[in-house]
Amino acid sequence: MLLPGAAAWLHAQRQPPGLGEWRRAAPAELGMDETKLAAARDFALKGGGSGMVIHAGKLVYSWGDPKALYDLKSTTKSIGVTALGLALQDRKVRLEDPAAKHHPEFGVLPEANRNTGWLKEVRLLHLAAQTAGFDKKGDYQPLLFRPGAKWHYSDGGPNWLAECLTLVYGRDLQDLLFERVFTPLGIARTDLRCRDNAYRPKAINGIPRREFGSGIFANVDAMARIGYLYLRAGRIGNRQILPPGFIARVRQPYPGFERLAVHLPQQYPDASRHYGLLWWNNADGALEGVPRDAYWSWGLFDSHIIVVPSLDLVVARAGKSIRPTPPTHPSNLRPLLGPIVEALPAAARNMEPFYPPSPVIAGIDWAPRTTIRRTGEDCDLWPTTWARDGHLYTAVGDCWGVEPRRPEKLGLGFARISGPAEAFRVSNVISPSGENTGQGEKGKKASGMLMVDGVLYMWVRNAGNSQLAWSLDQARTWTWSDWRFTGRFGYAAFLNFGRDYSGARDGYVYIYASDEDSAYVPWNRLLLARVPKERLRERAAYEFFVSRGADGKPVWTKDFAARGAVLDNPRGLGYRFQASYNAGLKRYLINQITYNPDVNTRFQGGFVIYDAPEPWGPWSTAYFTRVWDVAPGENQHFPPKWMSADGRTMYLIFSGDDALSVRKATVRLRRK
Repeated sequence: MLLPGAAAWLHAQRQPPGLGEWRRAAPAELGMDETKLAAARDFALKGGGSGMVIHAGKLVYSWGDPKALYDLKSTTKSIGVTALGLALQDRKVRLEDPAAKHHPEFGVLPEANRNTGWLKEVRLLHLAAQTAGFDKKGDYQPLLFRPGAKWHYSDGGPNWLAECLTLVYGRDLQDLLFERVFTPLGIARTDLRCRDNAYRPKAINGIPRREFGSGIFANVDAMARIGYLYLRAGRIGNRQILPPGFIARVRQPYPGFERLAVHLPQQYPDASRHYGLLWWNNADGALEGVPRDAYWSWGLFDSHIIVVPSLDLVVARAGKSIRPTPPTHPSNLRPLLGPIVEALPAAARNMEPFYPPSPVIAGIDWAPRTTIRRTGEDCDLWPTTWARDGHLYTAVGDCWGVEPRRPEKLGLGFARISGPAEAFRVSNVISPSGENTGQGEKGKKASGMLMVDGVLYMWVRNAGNSQLAWSLDQARTWTWSDWRFTGRFGYAAFLNFGRDYSGARDGYVYIYASDEDSAYVPWNRLLLARVPKERLRERAAYEFFVSRGADGKPVWTKDFAARGAVLDNPRGLGYRFQASYNAGLKRYLINQITYNPDVNTRFQGGFVIYDAPEPWGPWSTAYFTRVWDVAPGENQHFPPKWMSADGRTMYLIFSGDDALSVRKATVRLRRK
């Protein structure tokens, strides 16, 4: 199916380079303004050198010699950290590991570091996030402060990280990266090479001792290919080269670190707010006019690998310094990156929601990322309902459960969430009649939960369209319907009201569903069905929304083939969703993950929140983001239990970072 609108435009243009040459396109073929690209080139050429612009997987603009080798200086950090991604993928290390666990002489020399008592506290995470405390130079430097206490730009810390990984693998990191990363990307040894260590002995345990602080020479073609790997969340074709969770950590500040004081604030202003794992980023919006998901390498002489996932964009530039070395602040990238962003067509830059702004909700403000509460790691989905006993009941997907974890990973499992949003507790619910072990598409997954009159209902997907199940004992045992929807009703979710369905607008239960057979494809039409609540288990009792009449009232039909769309998004950005009623605002809310064919939303991505005065509309947009400041997950919603009486405070449950995540939201209302 060809996706309509902006997503279709990007999808149709995207062609990965594979192992061969970049596929080429003239800027006009992709709707780009060549004069703006030329402005970026002219700025870059103040320092000579070479550059490449990759959009939608194609080389659309370049200058200089793409095969000339340049000393990349600190761009080495952003390339070198790729080895950390491999070690995480191979489960050889964890970010939280003490560095000394992998290096018996870690932090020494100088000997004075032993006296601080801090060496045992340094984690691999600190080395990659520039918070370990080592002084700047790449040789053996003293610790200036306790690990995690400040942010300080260092070559010494990343060089210790390189040594730890060398010892973990017991081999030359240059060979490892060529074998696992560079060669699959089409990078030859004539395109990229590491120098011998310039600051420390050339070998460690007989293995070449590489640097991450500096020391890579490469051409812009190799730089662009590395950027393309990161753009695709560590995946090229069918190969997952780096874990997507690692890419998510690279491209934004580690939670809590963005608040750290900077050791040299004049040289690195606000750096802790826009630095991830050895990559800089725009998470704080300091680079105006550029999406917040942009991130980049930054080396002396202005070498850059720039990645902007929401714009499907990679830029590589190397040469001499464009201007005297300024403070390393994102705003200094504006003359180079700004014109390139502005050169993109509106379809690429403005993947905005189809519906107009909400007449009631002016915006939604999110509590700081550091306040997000998470539990249930390595567990997805989490749709909930407010039960008669006062708890929230939920279903999980591809999950080991919460502590105590289950002995086997479940494709579908259940849990109970107790307490208020600020202090919730989660416990497993054991259900042999409901659980399965099928992972991904191979097992049934819950798409919606609802309690009505003490009975817990669940819609499941991956069952040959949607199937209904119900439980009389809070998810411990389940009965399955002997019917399924046979048409395009592949992902169904209930409209949730209050506790045990209190506060419902009438005697019906409302169900939204995608007009698709599968939950793994995007939709551009959202369907609405209703059924008397006492007849929920009877397929013959369902009727389907056709349209809103001239008076705004809904038209219903029993004929499934005559169904209409309750929400029609011709841009084809629809994906997983949930629906709930905000009684304080008297608004119906649909939380919907935004479709992106190349983004794993468990680790990055965007979403939209639609609102309406009735379950059938008219719909407007309460909130939209192409890329949130954290991962939105594959499912999210506002449970009515955690909405304030006036409706202005809500708590979002979402499955970002593959965990149950809860974040406070404050609604701003429009002035009357």
